[in-house]
Amino acid sequence: MDSDCFDEAVTRELLAGVGVASAADLVLDLGASHPSTHGALRVALVLDGDVIAAAEPVVGLLHRGAEKLFEVRDYRQALVLANRHDWLSAFSNELGIAIAVERMMGLEVPDRAQWLRTLLAELNRVLSHLMFLGASLPGFPCFAEREGVQTVLEEATGGRMHYMANRVGGLLQDVPAGWTGRVRAAVDAVRRALPGVASTLGSSLGPTAGVGVLAASDVLSYGVTGPVARASGVDVDLRRDDPYLMYDALDVPVVTGVDGDVLTRFRCLLDQVAVSLDLSDTCLDRLPPGPVDVRLPKSVRAPEGATYCWTENPLGAMGYYLVSRGATTPWRLAMRTASFNNISVLPVMLPGVRLADLPIVLASMFFVIGDVDK
Repeated sequence: MDSDCFDEAVTRELLAGVGVASAADLVLDLGASHPSTHGALRVALVLDGDVIAAAEPVVGLLHRGAEKLFEVRDYRQALVLANRHDWLSAFSNELGIAIAVERMMGLEVPDRAQWLRTLLAELNRVLSHLMFLGASLPGFPCFAEREGVQTVLEEATGGRMHYMANRVGGLLQDVPAGWTGRVRAAVDAVRRALPGVASTLGSSLGPTAGVGVLAASDVLSYGVTGPVARASGVDVDLRRDDPYLMYDALDVPVVTGVDGDVLTRFRCLLDQVAVSLDLSDTCLDRLPPGPVDVRLPKSVRAPEGATYCWTENPLGAMGYYLVSRGATTPWRLAMRTASFNNISVLPVMLPGVRLADLPIVLASMFFVIGDVDK
């Protein structure tokens, strides 16, 4: 193993933490890689036999500089850029910036736009969760049904991955004729497939019960959010606790677990898909007629001031701190991404995990590298 691939300071710190003065044969550099190979995560490990004694995630290999790029883009361009850091949650990423600017401008977004935003956010949540479930289970279950949801989202927004559908004041455009019926069909197809996914999950991940346990106290200490936090019994969901869009008009069931292990995290993710399907049906039932945007000039200016907007993204709490000096571009637009906090807990979670279990433990943390490095 080439010693040049290690960060010497990280290695020394890890060795000191487990009382090892010098053990080149005990240090393993995992990565830079990711279970889904769509980014670069490096984890420096110290091993005691085949058991992890210490771990340190080494981030920044995919640093995007998004917060500085926001400062030289107007708010329309910022919404486009926001798609990129968590590419599995693109629609949800756009929402936070749009809502923050709308709050500062005092805009009243039409009801139809708000219900459509809520519906599209839940469909995006289904896509994200099914990707992690399908990529982590044998046979890629539910990928065909996931494609049906992907199709209706593409039909509504024009984008397959980067939707660019939100605008300050509403949405880019209304949905096409007959779209709501096609959404119902796609939602029903996923719902019918979920028992099979649950069966596959139970048979293939049964041995992961008690593996990769994350304590509720560590969730709170490290700011872990989303399905990972709720699987450890932390009952927090911003859709219920600090509602935005039309969530205050919905009864949002919050899926939680107790054990905080790999199996519980995947079960919570699967149960969350069922909740999002039910919420999507309710949005379709209550979708009103009317406009989907507020007519605004091309150059939008947020008034001088600051606001913080956070939303319940598929991976957890996504926050934007917007500071404006009255220009067409934000003076500052800082992001609090879910994946960064969720990955930060690895040093206290991985010790005691067997090396053979590491891939599925990492997969159960449901992170996207761009969301870590932003």
